[in-house]
Order: sequence, then C-alpha cells, then structure tokens
Amino acid sequence: MSLLAVTGLRGGYGDVDILHGVSMAVEPGEIVVIVGPNGAGKSTALKAVFGLVKIRSGRIALADRDLTGRRPDQIVEAGISFVPQTENVFPTLTVEENLDMGAYLRRDDVRPQRERVYELFPPLREKRRQAAGTLSGGQRQMVAMGRALMLDPKLLLVDEPTAGLSPLFMNQIFEILVDINKTGVAILMVEQNAKQALGIADRAYVLAMGENRHEGTGAELLNDPEVATMFLGG
Repeated sequence: MSLLAVTGLRGGYGDVDILHGVSMAVEPGEIVVIVGPNGAGKSTALKAVFGLVKIRSGRIALADRDLTGRRPDQIVEAGISFVPQTENVFPTLTVEENLDMGAYLRRDDVRPQRERVYELFPPLREKRRQAAGTLSGGQRQMVAMGRALMLDPKLLLVDEPTAGLSPLFMNQIFEILVDINKTGVAILMVEQNAKQALGIADRAYVLAMGENRHEGTGAELLNDPEVATMFLGG
C-alpha cells in the first residue's frame, strides 16, 4: 500500500481548474520530486494534498485513509506536514519559539523532538534565541523545515525549498532533505532546480499544463532525452 496515493485530481482556485486529472504516489521512505515548467501546476498539486486547494474530483489518501476535502489541520493530524515556499516562519518569534509552534497539536514532552531537529540543523541550536526574521534565507528555510518536523510526520511536503538561495545553501538544503529522509520521513517535493532534485529522488513526476507527462525514477528522467530537452534545459 502506498503511503500517499493521489488519483485523478482535478481542482484549482475559485472556478479555474489548474489540475486536470493529476495522479501520483509516494511509497514509505521515498523522496518523490515533482518537476516541470512554470505554470505546470506543481505547487498547486502539493497544496491540494494539504487541503489548500478546492478539489472538484479525484481522491487523496494517506495509507488508505481518505483525506480528500479535509481541512489542513485534519491533514496535519493524519501525519502530513507542509513547508511553504514563502512566508514560512514567524519572523518576530525566536527560532525555538518557531519550532515549538510546530508542535501545537502535541500533548507530550516536545523537547526530545526539538533536540532531534537541532541535530539535523546544527546552526539553529546556536541561534535558538534569535528572531527568525533576522536569519539568512537558508537558515529561515531550516527553521521552516524544522518546525514542520516537530510533529514527527509520516510525510513531509516541501514547496521550492531552494528558491532564492545561494548555490552554497542550495546544496546544503538538498543534503538536509536527504538526512531528513534517512530518519524515516517520506518527502514529496516541488523544485525548480530539477537536475539536482532528480539527483536525490527515488522517483519523480513531470507535470505540464496541470497534467502528468512523464514519471519514473530520478535517474530515468535525468537520462531521458525528451525530458532533458523539454523540461531540464537540454
């Protein structure tokens, strides 16, 4: 049984459909990447899984639990966390306060999970008393991912994690995502830096115009001449 199964998803914003029958799956322990041109519906597909998009038809299931049309808080309770591309930290709160905000649904002691987050993101430990809004872009991205991990999710949704980052931080974020995955968290990620993303992906989907165009392992898509020419810049 797939951890996440998205089948025939149609939906969008208001009366406009962005997704036209998108299907995808994430197996336990996988990194799955969604790539494609601008306007392909990649981020919309991710937001649809998290309950932020109006769904007109199709099904979203987590380990066969139907989440279609559920609210984001219900989806978080089911075991999915989401890292948005922008405005993904509370800028006036400290790093540690941001992390604790991510644990709002927990009723147990969150300190062990916070410690695991600091082990994944060592720079955050030394900056834990600093306001998140004063951090670099790469460090803010670490805070956003760390906060999403505070609920110990089964599946992490990540939208454009390297957008606007320097090459140094870009490489660091990809390495961190691999480290997160090694802890047992499956990842579904949208990423414009397609070649690097496919390099760490177990499997990937290429979307265009809100539809599935290609799918396969990361290596298969990297080596597919048609995918390379049309979607990876040659």
